[in-house]
Amino acid sequence: MTTAVIVLAVAAALLILAWIGVAGARARRESEERITRALGEVSLRMDTLSHELADAITRAQDESRRLRTLGSLGTVVDLDEVLARTVEAAATLPGVAAALVRTEEADGSPVVASLGVPAETAETFVLSGPPDGGRARATALSYSYVPGSEALDAVRGGLAVPLVGERGPVGSLAVFSQSPDWHPDEAAIADLEAIAREAGPAVENALRFREVSLAADTDALTGLLNRRAFVETIEREVARARRYDRHLTLLLLDLDDFKAVNTDLGLLVGDAVLAEVAERLRELARAADVVCRWGGDEFAVI
Repeated sequence: MTTAVIVLAVAAALLILAWIGVAGARARRESEERITRALGEVSLRMDTLSHELADAITRAQDESRRLRTLGSLGTVVDLDEVLARTVEAAATLPGVAAALVRTEEADGSPVVASLGVPAETAETFVLSGPPDGGRARATALSYSYVPGSEALDAVRGGLAVPLVGERGPVGSLAVFSQSPDWHPDEAAIADLEAIAREAGPAVENALRFREVSLAADTDALTGLLNRRAFVETIEREVARARRYDRHLTLLLLDLDDFKAVNTDLGLLVGDAVLAEVAERLRELARAADVVCRWGGDEFAVI
């Protein structure tokens, strides 16, 4: 009887120890699972915080660059440089992949600068106001594509605001996004308007400066840019071509046997011939081309 009790006690003790072992293993397993889950959550949170920190640093850097660029607008009088800095500032806005600014010279010739938009496409972009003639604060753009024709980097939407100087509107500023989730809200409009407020007076001032400079840079006979203006223009265009990695072409030409025209028909007829050639070159040139009179019967097209 005593032996049986002892055996039963030992068996019970073994069962208890086994149960404790199983329970302990289960507890350890559950504890390890909880620790693994906690570590996973911590790792995920750290990754999220890391991305948020990287985004915050990028936004801060973009904002700092934007403020520096806008702050320098007041010191620049060259129109092309003002427009280039304006699009550089606009391109740093959140979600923006490309930017474009457009204005017009006194004769109605368009002047366009873009970043992330092909030059040929930028030249054809025109922002029109409401059909009732009202003055819009901003224009939101949304693009839908024919199935199968949409590129991976296609522009999905855009936002445009007017550029206004002291004497009134001087052009427009537009930004574009490739994200389907980008929808211009009040904050986006306010950010773009802030750039436009700085750029508008600078563009107006540069337009006035160009108008005055053009009078000194224009050949009186043909109305084309003169030799001095040609030298300044080619230097500027070469620098811009290098900056944006674009091609640049220079055409030099003169009139065959022009001396005989002056000798046989007189200087007045020679002047008329030069004026006619200049007009034909102007008609053939595109808006972005620059036609100059190099001197005598020599012309240049950039």
